[in-house]
Amino acid sequence: MDLRRLTVGDLMSTAVITVKERETITQADLEMRLAGIRHLPVVDDKNHVVGILSNRDLFRAMGKGDRKAAPVWETMTSNLHTVGEDTPAYRAAATMIERKIGALPVVGDQGQLVGLVTETDFLRVAYEALSGSRGEALGVGA
Repeated sequence: MDLRRLTVGDLMSTAVITVKERETITQADLEMRLAGIRHLPVVDDKNHVVGILSNRDLFRAMGKGDRKAAPVWETMTSNLHTVGEDTPAYRAAATMIERKIGALPVVGDQGQLVGLVTETDFLRVAYEALSGSRGEALGVGA
């Protein structure tokens, strides 16, 4: 595997759970817990990315009792970075390291959500490169 040619499209997850900005923090927290995920892209009615919610964002909001019924838009990060499927993976990794973020929404030409690339996706690549494996030992797919 030539890691320099790896793109975000090679790594991203396409079965992404999303939340709408008008949903409550409690609803978003439940979605995240049920799915066992740490990032929820926030989309509008046309599936355009308008923000992202991390588990850290939710922990902060849920810690304030009066915030549980608050809408997602009050807690989400709206000044977010996105990438396209053709973005070289190393550039996405650099953005995540520089910005200290754990996920990047992947958007199409019209700004619609097409996937999500996370730090776990990059850890999988590191594991495969370091072990010479395709992830079978971890049960993480080929």
